[in-house]
Parts: sequence; C-alpha cells; structure tokens
Amino acid sequence: MTKSELIETLAKAEGITLKAAETAVNVTFQSMEQALIRSDRLEIRGFGSFKVKDYEGYKGRNPKTGELIEVSSKKLPFFKVGKELKERVNGPEPVESAPKMK
Repeated sequence: MTKSELIETLAKAEGITLKAAETAVNVTFQSMEQALIRSDRLEIRGFGSFKVKDYEGYKGRNPKTGELIEVSSKKLPFFKVGKELKERVNGPEPVESAPKMK
C-alpha cells in the first residue's frame, strides 16, 4: 500500500475529502518523524513500536578496492512488530491432531 492508497482508503472509510485525509496522514507521519528525531520511543498498540538505535562507528573495507575505510557512527530507526499484528499476519495456529492409532 502506498501513501496515496492510504489517503484514499481513509477518505472512503471516514467519508471525508481527499484533502482532509491527506492532511490527517501527513500530520500523523510528521508527528511520528518528529518523535523519532527526538529519539522518543513510539508505540502503536496492536501494531508495533519504533525506536532509534545508536550504532557505533567501525573500520570497514571498500569491497571494490579492499581499502580500509572509517564508517562513522549513526542512528537508525528500528521497528519491532507487535504481538497482535504478528498473530493477525500469521493467522491462527494450526491445531495438530493426535497420532492416529491402528
């Protein structure tokens, strides 16, 4: 699903204009982005959580030349799927039947 498809789905579901749905989606994403920029943890119950992980710098190699390079430290957003979403995506667990006796 793309952002524009999300906007259309929201507009249809709530009976609002595409412009109002676009504003709602943009405000939501901007708020999430700002929280992550501040390194706040972001949790959406039943869906998952986002947080920013700090990665230390290290010495790496340029795969083309083999030259040693310094990779600087960085921060990256990390998403952890929630239990409820994981269960919905995977569907119900199949029930294993007991072995049949002859």
